[in-house]
Amino acid sequence: MNNYTEEITKIEAIEIVSSDPAAIELPEKIKIFLDGKYSYRGVQWENIDLDELKAKGELVVKGKLSEINYPEPLVEKRADPYIYKHSDGYYYFTGSYPDYDRIVLRRAKNISDLKNAEEYVLWEKYDQGEMSKHIWAPEIHYINGKWYIYFAAGKKDDVWAIRPYVLECQDENPLTGEWIEKGEINIEFESFSLDATTFKHQGKRYLIWAQKVADNTISNLYIAEMENPWTIKSQHLLSEPEYDWEVIGFDVNEGPAVIKRNGKIFVTFSASETGAPYCMGLLSADQNSNLLDRSSWTKSKKPVLKTSEVTSLYGPGHNSFTKSEDGITDLLVYHARPYKEIEGNPLYDPNRHGRIQEIFWQENGKPYFAYPGLKINDRIEVEAKIKLKK
Repeated sequence: MNNYTEEITKIEAIEIVSSDPAAIELPEKIKIFLDGKYSYRGVQWENIDLDELKAKGELVVKGKLSEINYPEPLVEKRADPYIYKHSDGYYYFTGSYPDYDRIVLRRAKNISDLKNAEEYVLWEKYDQGEMSKHIWAPEIHYINGKWYIYFAAGKKDDVWAIRPYVLECQDENPLTGEWIEKGEINIEFESFSLDATTFKHQGKRYLIWAQKVADNTISNLYIAEMENPWTIKSQHLLSEPEYDWEVIGFDVNEGPAVIKRNGKIFVTFSASETGAPYCMGLLSADQNSNLLDRSSWTKSKKPVLKTSEVTSLYGPGHNSFTKSEDGITDLLVYHARPYKEIEGNPLYDPNRHGRIQEIFWQENGKPYFAYPGLKINDRIEVEAKIKLKK
């Protein structure tokens, strides 16, 4: 259990000057700071005492920050955790099932309730042939009025022949709806490939995934524009392992996730072997650049999230992004183990638990993830100073 908590170093000053007391509106969100990095929090304000304001000409209104306090871990034994908040008000959660033999999904109106929410089996592996081994890293997306799940799968007689596949559901409720197989994504060359994610930008839909160069141990990231949710156009190299933190155990770039903020497209990815060396890097591109051109992207020279001996969380990675229940605070969803030493192949150690924590932002516009297990002491009052203009 992580008992390490950070203190907020600064809170945005709220000062409102108005000539019309009835027109005063307090902000629904406020900036909080950790040593120059900021996040937004919702605020529950006290009611404005208009009589006192009119009598004194000024007033200090107290407020309470919305708390970010979720179970730790959020969901046990679900590596590659993925959360999607839909327009129906539900958070949908999926991740790799420890036996790597099925695709599961749960939902809840509050993130904390995902921990004990009923889990549904949507699809199970075949006994042989395609999609009969290593069912990995499902993601759920809602595209053009239909549900889609992207996942990777191998073959029982060729367990590392991992390829990306897509399922589709046209029903309103994906937990109970019918899922049909749309088949393998048409990547341009046959090799170990996994961790497909999709996003839309400026009217175009893109796919990013990890794939080994043929006859090599390297796993690169590739990007493509999509013709439809299961078909890509041309394939382009996005990133390949180059720094020492990306090549521990294996040369790996995998597990891409996309967040758009501050005029930029950010792609987090995971690197190195899946034990304690596993960590996250960051790719950045201007939102108006050619996303298919590798030169549009800049990679972090150091990992942006890595093992923490202080919080005893090891090998953080394969993340996704979501927002708090009020839609204000950006949240990082990722997996990590609570111990460092692993017997045997870390891939088959089931204790990569799904976790969630607040994201802060730097003044240069880039995300700041701090360390796995970040907690903020947010049980504090905030103030808004109101003055009447005569």
